[in-house]
Amino acid sequence: MSLTWSTPAKIRTQAEDRALRTPALSCTPASALNDIRSGVRISREAALTLIRCSDADLAELLAAARAAKERFKPGVITYSRKVFIPLTNLCRDYCGYCTFRRNSGDPGAHTMSPDEVLAVARAGEKLGCTEALFSLGDKPELLFPEMRDTLRHLGYKSTLHYLEAMCELVLRETNLLPHPNPGLLSAEWIARLAAVSPSMGLMLETTNESLLAPGAAHDNAPDKVPAKRLRTIEDAGKQRVPFTTGLLIGIGESREDRVDTLLALRDMNDRYGHIQEVIVQNFRVKPAIPMAHWPEPSHGEMLRTVAVARLLLPEVNIQAPPNLSAPYYEELLDAGINDWGGISPLTPDYINPEKPWPHLEQLRLRTEARGCTLSQRLPVYPEFLPALISKPGLLSEKLRATADDHGMARLVRAA
Repeated sequence: MSLTWSTPAKIRTQAEDRALRTPALSCTPASALNDIRSGVRISREAALTLIRCSDADLAELLAAARAAKERFKPGVITYSRKVFIPLTNLCRDYCGYCTFRRNSGDPGAHTMSPDEVLAVARAGEKLGCTEALFSLGDKPELLFPEMRDTLRHLGYKSTLHYLEAMCELVLRETNLLPHPNPGLLSAEWIARLAAVSPSMGLMLETTNESLLAPGAAHDNAPDKVPAKRLRTIEDAGKQRVPFTTGLLIGIGESREDRVDTLLALRDMNDRYGHIQEVIVQNFRVKPAIPMAHWPEPSHGEMLRTVAVARLLLPEVNIQAPPNLSAPYYEELLDAGINDWGGISPLTPDYINPEKPWPHLEQLRLRTEARGCTLSQRLPVYPEFLPALISKPGLLSEKLRATADDHGMARLVRAA
């Protein structure tokens, strides 16, 4: 499929136009930070002021974010030792920044067999992994007849039925805990997957609907409509499913859009309390994507966004992937993250294969150099464990076997 791609300048101008229409802010970075220190909940106006702060004010913003992190979870930075299981890279969405997806028949297009899934999970188990991260394209059988044939051969009605079975397989046959990221889900499918996984995820990415326009990052991506993604996150909240979500910065959105995306997640968590983790992920250029000449967000933009995320969500786990901010990823600790996300000693980051995970020993050393201890968690965070363990069944049994007395990963081995 060919795409007519708008230049970065066109989309950036649209974002700048929105910024110009935003009313002038009455608060200053100093007054916003003083309010935060006084215990005042950060407002949209204050967040906009801080995410736009000058380099001269950046150090003070970072200090406030780091202090907020220490109030939340002092002294510790967590990560999840995982295997990355790309169940299928066929996808009906065409996002301008994605190298993971394939069309049926493309070189590298692949749907894993149950034997392949189990082999990866067992290899990860030997290396002390406790998470099986399932990533896959969204409903590829709706676009590709070949995927329907594959599913029929495997004995399943849909990709989600196959995902459910593979989560159950890993849960039954290994000590790994599944964490699926299957895209949009109905309330029924959230309930079904929650029976075979302690947590699940869906990146909101942005609330900016203009990125669905022709030539924008989500052109020809029907599953990236913000309202649909918010509905999935809300349905998970209604069922009290521990949920990972986040935003993707640098794909054509404005700084105002970033704040609004974080506020949408804050509002959702206020209602349901189920958002276990918010990821701040930065777009990285790759040669084989329509956005190959798109400007990446600067390191300063990343630090400001992470810091504002921490201040807007002071009691939510904030994560940023270290491999996407190498070689200076330890500076993200100064912006208030308390988690590095999933790190694999076995499998690559199939979404960003050109950005290898840091070696776990290096991650530990850099974390300790910033005054924190690195600790391995499960895919579900400790604060969400009691409700899950209280339910009967295989999942709760596996959680009891895998969690230590503090709700962290019991099986920790050298990298």
